[in-house]
Amino acid sequence: MLTSTLPMALSTESQPLPYQCRADAHPVNGARSICLGSHGAMSPRLALRWLRERTRHITDQLDAAYAQPGLHWLTDEAEHERALDYLTAGTGYELTLHDESTRYALLACPVGVTP
Repeated sequence: MLTSTLPMALSTESQPLPYQCRADAHPVNGARSICLGSHGAMSPRLALRWLRERTRHITDQLDAAYAQPGLHWLTDEAEHERALDYLTAGTGYELTLHDESTRYALLACPVGVTP
């Protein structure tokens, strides 16, 4: 007798994601950093997409003068390609923004790589 079974679905919860993304706020006064979000991504492009979204969220809340570097980064295709090259090569990529009281660090790196 022949029987067939459906293959078991792979659970992504038990498998590590290849790229870890993170956004943190570091107050200048030296207080503890604040996690603004983290995300696991399955590819360098998805990691970069997350960095773009978080950068947009952060720049939307900064005063215009402090938002300018982040707004420029959002439209800098050459820098995005450079970020993809780093991530594909197994190196982390970090974007840092700041205002008068806080430094914002947005990071993507392959799992297992220490930032």
